[in-house]
Amino acid sequence: MKRLWIGTMALTLMSVFAVAQSLDDLNIQIHGYATQGFLYSSQNNVLTTNSSDGSPAWTEAVVNISAHPIPKLRVGAQVRYFLLGNLGNAITLDWAQAEYKVNNRFGVRFGKVKTPTGLFNEIQDIDSSYMWSLLPQGIYPIVSRNSLLSHTGGVVYGTLKLGTSGGELDYRAFGGERELAADDGYFIGLRESGIAFPNGVNGAVLGGTLKWNTPVNGLMVGASDLRDTLWSATMTDANSITVPGLGTLSGPFNGTYMLQPLDVPFYFGRYEKNKVSITGEWARLPFSGTLNVVVPALVPFGIPYLQTPFRADQRAWYGMASYKVTSKMQFGMYHSQSVNHQAVLGPSRYSKDWVLSARYDMNEFVYAKAEQHFLDGTEIGYDANANPGGINPSTRLTILKLGVSF
Repeated sequence: MKRLWIGTMALTLMSVFAVAQSLDDLNIQIHGYATQGFLYSSQNNVLTTNSSDGSPAWTEAVVNISAHPIPKLRVGAQVRYFLLGNLGNAITLDWAQAEYKVNNRFGVRFGKVKTPTGLFNEIQDIDSSYMWSLLPQGIYPIVSRNSLLSHTGGVVYGTLKLGTSGGELDYRAFGGERELAADDGYFIGLRESGIAFPNGVNGAVLGGTLKWNTPVNGLMVGASDLRDTLWSATMTDANSITVPGLGTLSGPFNGTYMLQPLDVPFYFGRYEKNKVSITGEWARLPFSGTLNVVVPALVPFGIPYLQTPFRADQRAWYGMASYKVTSKMQFGMYHSQSVNHQAVLGPSRYSKDWVLSARYDMNEFVYAKAEQHFLDGTEIGYDANANPGGINPSTRLTILKLGVSF
Protein backbone atom coordinates (compact mmCIF):
# COMPACT_ATOMS: atom_id res chain seq x y z
CA MET A 1 0.00 0.00 0.00
CA LYS A 2 2.83 2.37 0.89
CA ARG A 3 4.55 1.79 -2.46
CA LEU A 4 1.24 2.41 -4.25
CA TRP A 5 0.81 5.77 -2.53
CA ILE A 6 4.40 6.81 -3.21
CA GLY A 7 4.06 5.78 -6.85
CA THR A 8 0.82 7.70 -7.21
CA MET A 9 2.45 10.73 -5.61
CA ALA A 10 5.40 10.57 -8.01
CA LEU A 11 3.14 10.31 -11.06
CA THR A 12 1.11 13.27 -9.84
CA LEU A 13 4.19 15.41 -9.33
CA MET A 14 5.59 14.47 -12.75
CA SER A 15 2.32 15.24 -14.50
CA VAL A 16 2.02 18.57 -12.71
CA PHE A 17 5.51 19.66 -13.67
CA ALA A 18 5.01 18.43 -17.21
CA VAL A 19 2.09 20.79 -17.84
CA ALA A 20 3.89 23.79 -16.35
CA GLN A 21 5.12 26.15 -19.02
CA SER A 22 7.99 27.69 -17.04
CA LEU A 23 9.55 27.88 -13.59
CA ASP A 24 7.72 31.15 -13.01
CA ASP A 25 4.43 29.32 -13.54
CA LEU A 26 5.27 26.97 -10.68
CA ASN A 27 5.63 29.74 -8.10
CA ILE A 28 8.36 27.75 -6.34
CA GLN A 29 9.12 28.50 -2.70
CA ILE A 30 11.97 27.12 -0.61
CA HIS A 31 11.99 27.36 3.18
CA GLY A 32 13.68 25.67 6.10
CA TYR A 33 15.67 26.06 9.26
CA ALA A 34 18.73 24.72 11.05
CA THR A 35 19.21 24.44 14.81
CA GLN A 36 22.08 23.53 17.09
CA GLY A 37 21.30 22.50 20.64
CA PHE A 38 23.39 22.03 23.77
CA LEU A 39 22.23 19.90 26.70
CA TYR A 40 23.60 19.82 30.23
CA SER A 41 22.05 17.68 32.96
CA SER A 42 22.63 16.65 36.55
CA GLN A 43 22.31 13.06 37.84
CA ASN A 44 21.49 11.34 34.52
CA ASN A 45 22.31 11.36 30.83
CA VAL A 46 19.14 12.14 28.86
CA LEU A 47 17.86 11.45 25.34
CA THR A 48 20.80 9.10 24.51
CA THR A 49 23.33 11.96 24.88
CA ASN A 50 26.24 12.39 27.31
CA SER A 51 24.44 15.40 28.73
CA SER A 52 25.92 15.06 32.24
CA ASP A 53 29.22 16.18 30.70
CA GLY A 54 27.49 18.76 28.51
CA SER A 55 26.56 17.60 25.01
CA PRO A 56 26.22 19.48 21.69
CA ALA A 57 24.88 16.30 20.04
CA TRP A 58 21.56 17.80 18.99
CA THR A 59 21.57 19.05 15.42
CA GLU A 60 18.65 19.47 13.06
CA ALA A 61 18.24 20.88 9.56
CA VAL A 62 15.02 20.98 7.52
CA VAL A 63 14.43 22.08 3.92
CA ASN A 64 11.11 22.10 2.11
CA ILE A 65 10.20 23.06 -1.43
CA SER A 66 6.70 23.72 -2.72
CA ALA A 67 5.11 24.82 -5.96
CA HIS A 68 1.69 26.14 -7.09
CA PRO A 69 1.42 25.09 -10.74
CA ILE A 70 -2.27 26.03 -10.79
CA PRO A 71 -4.19 28.22 -8.30
CA LYS A 72 -5.81 25.47 -6.24
CA LEU A 73 -3.05 22.87 -6.43
CA ARG A 74 0.09 22.81 -4.28
CA VAL A 75 2.79 20.15 -4.37
CA GLY A 76 5.83 19.90 -2.18
CA ALA A 77 8.20 17.86 -0.04
CA GLN A 78 10.36 18.27 3.06
CA VAL A 79 13.58 16.51 4.09
CA ARG A 80 15.22 16.55 7.49
CA TYR A 81 18.65 15.84 8.93
CA PHE A 82 18.48 14.90 12.59
CA LEU A 83 21.08 13.94 15.19
CA LEU A 84 20.32 13.50 18.88
CA GLY A 85 22.91 11.55 20.80
CA ASN A 86 22.84 7.99 19.45
CA LEU A 87 19.69 8.58 17.42
CA GLY A 88 19.32 9.73 13.84
CA ASN A 89 22.42 11.01 12.04
CA ALA A 90 20.53 10.51 8.80
CA ILE A 91 18.45 12.37 6.22
CA THR A 92 14.79 11.36 6.15
CA LEU A 93 11.68 12.40 4.24
CA ASP A 94 9.23 14.27 6.49
CA TRP A 95 6.47 14.62 3.95
CA ALA A 96 5.84 14.68 0.18
CA GLN A 97 2.34 15.60 -0.87
CA ALA A 98 -0.06 17.02 -3.38
CA GLU A 99 -2.77 19.30 -2.00
CA TYR A 100 -5.90 20.46 -3.77
CA LYS A 101 -7.97 23.10 -1.99
CA VAL A 102 -11.40 23.64 -3.51
CA ASN A 103 -12.30 26.41 -1.06
CA ASN A 104 -12.05 27.13 2.67
CA ARG A 105 -14.65 24.46 3.39
CA PHE A 106 -12.97 21.55 1.62
CA GLY A 107 -9.49 20.46 0.63
CA VAL A 108 -7.55 17.23 0.30
CA ARG A 109 -3.90 16.17 0.67
CA PHE A 110 -2.40 12.86 -0.33
CA GLY A 111 1.04 11.29 -0.37
CA LYS A 112 3.18 11.23 2.74
CA VAL A 113 1.19 13.76 4.76
CA LYS A 114 1.34 15.16 8.27
CA THR A 115 -0.93 13.39 10.74
CA PRO A 116 -3.26 16.09 12.18
CA THR A 117 -3.53 15.05 15.83
CA GLY A 118 -3.36 17.20 18.94
CA LEU A 119 -2.14 20.78 19.08
CA PHE A 120 1.48 20.46 17.99
CA ASN A 121 1.88 17.43 15.74
CA GLU A 122 1.34 19.33 12.49
CA ILE A 123 3.85 22.03 13.47
CA GLN A 124 6.39 20.15 15.58
CA ASP A 125 8.60 19.95 12.47
CA ILE A 126 8.81 23.78 12.39
CA ASP A 127 11.02 24.71 15.34
CA SER A 128 10.83 28.43 14.59
CA SER A 129 7.02 28.45 14.98
CA TYR A 130 6.96 27.94 18.78
CA MET A 131 9.02 29.09 21.73
CA TRP A 132 9.77 25.76 23.45
CA SER A 133 13.08 23.96 22.96
CA LEU A 134 11.53 20.62 23.91
CA LEU A 135 7.79 19.99 23.63
CA PRO A 136 6.05 18.00 26.41
CA GLN A 137 7.55 14.56 25.96
CA GLY A 138 4.58 12.55 27.19
CA ILE A 139 2.65 13.53 24.04
CA TYR A 140 5.34 14.71 21.60
CA PRO A 141 8.44 12.54 22.23
CA ILE A 142 11.32 13.88 20.17
CA VAL A 143 12.90 10.42 19.86
CA SER A 144 9.83 9.32 17.83
CA ARG A 145 9.20 12.59 16.00
CA ASN A 146 9.91 11.08 12.55
CA SER A 147 7.37 8.29 13.06
CA LEU A 148 4.63 10.38 14.67
CA LEU A 149 4.76 13.37 12.33
CA SER A 150 3.29 11.80 9.21
CA HIS A 151 1.64 8.85 7.54
CA THR A 152 1.32 7.63 3.95
CA GLY A 153 -2.24 8.21 2.82
CA GLY A 154 -4.52 11.22 2.79
CA VAL A 155 -6.15 14.04 4.76
CA VAL A 156 -9.45 15.80 4.13
CA TYR A 157 -9.74 19.22 5.77
CA GLY A 158 -11.70 22.44 5.87
CA THR A 159 -13.25 25.22 7.96
CA LEU A 160 -16.99 25.57 8.54
CA LYS A 161 -18.73 28.76 9.68
CA LEU A 162 -21.13 28.17 12.58
CA GLY A 163 -23.46 31.06 12.02
CA THR A 164 -23.00 34.66 13.05
CA SER A 165 -22.31 33.85 16.71
CA GLY A 166 -21.10 30.24 16.68
CA GLY A 167 -17.50 30.74 15.67
CA GLU A 168 -15.71 28.39 13.27
CA LEU A 169 -15.06 24.65 13.18
CA ASP A 170 -11.83 23.33 11.65
CA TYR A 171 -12.01 19.64 10.74
CA ARG A 172 -9.45 17.04 9.67
CA ALA A 173 -10.07 13.42 8.69
CA PHE A 174 -7.18 11.14 7.78
CA GLY A 175 -6.25 7.57 6.94
CA GLY A 176 -3.43 5.49 5.54
CA GLU A 177 -0.38 3.65 6.80
CA ARG A 178 2.04 4.65 9.55
CA GLU A 179 5.49 3.21 10.17
CA LEU A 180 7.69 3.09 13.25
CA ALA A 181 11.18 2.78 11.76
CA ALA A 182 13.60 0.14 13.00
CA ASP A 183 15.73 2.82 14.67
CA ASP A 184 12.79 4.69 16.24
CA GLY A 185 13.46 5.93 19.75
CA TYR A 186 10.37 4.08 20.99
CA PHE A 187 12.37 0.84 20.65
CA ILE A 188 15.45 1.98 22.61
CA GLY A 189 14.77 -0.25 25.59
CA LEU A 190 13.98 -3.28 23.44
CA ARG A 191 17.10 -2.80 21.28
CA GLU A 192 19.26 -2.57 24.38
CA SER A 193 17.73 -5.81 25.66
CA GLY A 194 18.60 -7.62 22.42
CA ILE A 195 15.28 -7.37 20.57
CA ALA A 196 15.18 -5.67 17.17
CA PHE A 197 12.70 -5.06 14.34
CA PRO A 198 14.74 -5.14 11.11
CA ASN A 199 11.93 -3.78 8.93
CA GLY A 200 10.28 -1.55 11.51
CA VAL A 201 6.64 -1.85 12.56
CA ASN A 202 3.78 -0.59 10.41
CA GLY A 203 0.05 -0.78 9.93
CA ALA A 204 -3.10 1.08 9.02
CA VAL A 205 -4.13 4.25 10.86
CA LEU A 206 -7.18 6.50 10.70
CA GLY A 207 -8.71 9.30 12.71
CA GLY A 208 -9.85 12.88 12.85
CA THR A 209 -9.52 16.22 14.61
CA LEU A 210 -12.02 18.97 15.39
CA LYS A 211 -10.97 22.46 16.52
CA TRP A 212 -13.66 24.90 17.55
CA ASN A 213 -12.66 28.54 17.37
CA THR A 214 -15.30 29.71 19.80
CA PRO A 215 -17.19 33.01 19.81
CA VAL A 216 -14.95 34.02 22.74
CA ASN A 217 -12.15 35.90 21.03
CA GLY A 218 -8.89 33.96 21.28
CA LEU A 219 -10.38 30.74 22.72
CA MET A 220 -10.05 27.44 20.86
CA VAL A 221 -10.98 23.98 22.14
CA GLY A 222 -10.70 20.68 20.32
CA ALA A 223 -10.26 16.94 20.27
CA SER A 224 -8.53 14.29 18.17
CA ASP A 225 -8.97 10.55 17.88
CA LEU A 226 -6.36 8.27 16.32
CA ARG A 227 -6.98 4.58 15.72
CA ASP A 228 -4.56 1.87 14.65
CA THR A 229 -5.50 -1.56 13.37
CA LEU A 230 -3.65 -4.74 14.35
CA TRP A 231 0.03 -4.12 13.58
CA SER A 232 2.65 -6.83 13.14
CA ALA A 233 6.33 -7.06 12.31
CA THR A 234 9.19 -9.51 12.14
CA MET A 235 11.64 -9.43 15.03
CA THR A 236 14.92 -10.94 16.17
CA ASP A 237 15.85 -11.84 19.74
CA ALA A 238 19.58 -12.08 20.46
CA ASN A 239 19.06 -13.39 24.00
CA SER A 240 19.79 -16.93 25.15
CA ILE A 241 16.90 -18.98 26.53
CA THR A 242 17.14 -21.59 29.28
CA VAL A 243 14.76 -24.52 28.83
CA PRO A 244 14.43 -27.31 31.44
CA GLY A 245 15.80 -30.53 30.00
CA LEU A 246 17.45 -28.78 27.05
CA GLY A 247 19.75 -26.37 28.86
CA THR A 248 20.67 -22.95 27.54
CA LEU A 249 19.81 -22.29 23.90
CA SER A 250 21.76 -19.49 22.24
CA GLY A 251 20.09 -16.87 20.08
CA PRO A 252 19.43 -15.05 17.94
CA PHE A 253 15.90 -16.30 17.38
CA ASN A 254 13.31 -15.04 14.95
CA GLY A 255 9.77 -14.14 15.83
CA THR A 256 6.89 -11.72 15.41
CA TYR A 257 5.73 -8.57 17.18
CA MET A 258 1.97 -8.18 17.45
CA LEU A 259 0.43 -4.87 18.55
CA GLN A 260 -3.29 -4.85 19.26
CA PRO A 261 -5.55 -2.11 17.82
CA LEU A 262 -5.18 1.26 19.53
CA ASP A 263 -7.61 4.08 20.22
CA VAL A 264 -5.70 7.24 21.22
CA PRO A 265 -7.80 10.29 22.24
CA PHE A 266 -6.48 13.86 22.58
CA TYR A 267 -8.31 16.80 24.22
CA PHE A 268 -6.85 20.30 24.09
CA GLY A 269 -7.50 24.00 24.34
CA ARG A 270 -5.77 27.33 23.87
CA TYR A 271 -6.54 30.90 24.92
CA GLU A 272 -4.67 33.87 23.46
CA LYS A 273 -5.19 37.50 24.30
CA ASN A 274 -2.81 40.36 23.60
CA LYS A 275 0.63 39.07 24.66
CA VAL A 276 -0.57 36.08 26.72
CA SER A 277 -1.05 32.49 25.57
CA ILE A 278 -2.39 29.65 27.75
CA THR A 279 -2.50 26.08 26.43
CA GLY A 280 -3.39 22.64 27.76
CA GLU A 281 -3.68 19.10 26.40
CA TRP A 282 -4.47 15.57 27.63
CA ALA A 283 -3.93 12.28 25.82
CA ARG A 284 -4.14 8.57 26.58
CA LEU A 285 -2.13 5.81 24.90
CA PRO A 286 -3.37 2.36 25.99
CA PHE A 287 -1.60 -0.43 24.12
CA SER A 288 -0.96 -4.15 24.43
CA GLY A 289 0.52 -6.94 22.38
CA THR A 290 2.83 -9.93 22.36
CA LEU A 291 6.38 -10.87 21.43
CA ASN A 292 6.34 -14.33 19.85
CA VAL A 293 9.81 -15.89 19.69
CA VAL A 294 10.32 -19.06 17.63
CA VAL A 295 12.82 -21.46 19.24
CA PRO A 296 13.52 -24.25 16.68
CA ALA A 297 14.52 -26.76 19.39
CA LEU A 298 11.05 -26.47 20.93
CA VAL A 299 9.01 -26.90 17.74
CA PRO A 300 9.22 -30.73 17.78
CA PHE A 301 7.68 -30.62 21.27
CA GLY A 302 4.58 -28.82 19.94
CA ILE A 303 5.68 -25.38 21.12
CA PRO A 304 5.55 -23.15 18.00
CA TYR A 305 6.77 -20.07 19.87
CA LEU A 306 7.39 -18.55 23.27
CA GLN A 307 4.91 -15.76 23.94
CA THR A 308 5.68 -12.68 26.05
CA PRO A 309 2.72 -10.33 26.54
CA PHE A 310 3.17 -6.62 27.20
CA ARG A 311 0.76 -3.89 28.18
CA ALA A 312 0.88 -0.19 28.97
CA ASP A 313 -1.63 2.54 29.70
CA GLN A 314 0.10 5.89 29.37
CA ARG A 315 -1.84 9.01 30.31
CA ALA A 316 -0.15 12.34 29.68
CA TRP A 317 -1.07 16.00 30.04
CA TYR A 318 0.48 19.43 30.15
CA GLY A 319 -0.42 23.03 30.88
CA MET A 320 1.66 25.90 29.50
CA ALA A 321 1.63 29.67 29.54
CA SER A 322 3.76 32.27 27.76
CA TYR A 323 4.06 36.04 27.69
CA LYS A 324 5.52 38.11 24.84
CA VAL A 325 7.42 40.91 26.56
CA THR A 326 8.46 42.60 23.32
CA SER A 327 8.33 41.72 19.65
CA LYS A 328 11.66 39.93 20.13
CA MET A 329 11.50 38.51 23.66
CA GLN A 330 9.16 35.85 25.00
CA PHE A 331 9.04 33.99 28.33
CA GLY A 332 7.03 30.94 29.32
CA MET A 333 6.62 27.93 31.55
CA TYR A 334 4.85 24.60 31.47
CA HIS A 335 4.25 21.56 33.60
CA SER A 336 3.80 18.12 32.05
CA GLN A 337 3.10 14.70 33.50
CA SER A 338 2.99 11.20 32.10
CA VAL A 339 2.00 8.07 34.04
CA ASN A 340 1.94 4.45 32.87
CA HIS A 341 -0.93 2.96 34.86
CA GLN A 342 0.21 -0.59 34.02
CA ALA A 343 3.75 -0.14 35.38
CA VAL A 344 4.93 -1.11 38.83
CA LEU A 345 4.99 1.58 41.48
CA GLY A 346 8.15 3.66 41.53
CA PRO A 347 10.02 6.34 39.52
CA SER A 348 9.88 4.29 36.29
CA ARG A 349 6.08 4.56 36.35
CA TYR A 350 5.92 8.33 35.83
CA SER A 351 7.56 11.47 34.49
CA LYS A 352 6.92 14.97 35.88
CA ASP A 353 8.53 18.02 34.35
CA TRP A 354 8.49 21.69 35.41
CA VAL A 355 9.90 23.91 32.66
CA LEU A 356 11.02 27.53 32.43
CA SER A 357 11.67 28.81 28.91
CA ALA A 358 12.76 31.92 27.04
CA ARG A 359 13.15 32.86 23.39
CA TYR A 360 14.84 35.84 21.77
CA ASP A 361 14.50 36.69 18.07
CA MET A 362 17.61 38.56 17.00
CA ASN A 363 16.02 39.33 13.63
CA GLU A 364 13.55 37.68 11.29
CA PHE A 365 16.01 34.87 10.53
CA VAL A 366 18.00 34.13 13.71
CA TYR A 367 16.64 33.17 17.12
CA ALA A 368 17.86 31.67 20.40
CA LYS A 369 16.08 29.56 23.01
CA ALA A 370 16.97 28.70 26.60
CA GLU A 371 15.13 26.22 28.75
CA GLN A 372 15.42 24.72 32.24
CA HIS A 373 13.75 21.40 33.07
CA PHE A 374 13.12 20.06 36.58
CA LEU A 375 12.44 16.37 35.98
CA ASP A 376 11.17 13.75 38.42
CA GLY A 377 10.52 10.15 37.44
CA THR A 378 12.20 8.06 34.75
CA GLU A 379 9.39 6.88 32.46
CA ILE A 380 10.51 9.08 29.54
CA GLY A 381 13.86 10.19 28.16
CA TYR A 382 16.35 7.71 29.62
CA ASP A 383 18.10 4.60 28.38
CA ALA A 384 20.17 2.12 30.34
CA ASN A 385 23.24 2.12 28.07
CA ALA A 386 23.74 5.86 28.57
CA ASN A 387 23.47 5.45 32.34
CA PRO A 388 25.50 2.33 33.22
CA GLY A 389 25.56 3.30 36.89
CA GLY A 390 21.78 3.29 37.10
CA ILE A 391 19.14 5.98 36.59
CA ASN A 392 18.46 8.43 39.40
CA PRO A 393 14.83 9.45 40.03
CA SER A 394 15.44 13.20 39.51
CA THR A 395 17.25 15.22 36.86
CA ARG A 396 17.87 18.89 36.19
CA LEU A 397 18.29 19.62 32.48
CA THR A 398 19.45 22.86 30.82
CA ILE A 399 18.92 23.31 27.08
CA LEU A 400 20.38 26.05 24.89
CA LYS A 401 19.43 26.24 21.24
CA LEU A 402 20.38 28.51 18.34
CA GLY A 403 18.26 28.51 15.20
CA VAL A 404 18.34 30.02 11.72
CA SER A 405 15.23 30.02 9.54
CA PHE A 406 14.65 31.09 5.96
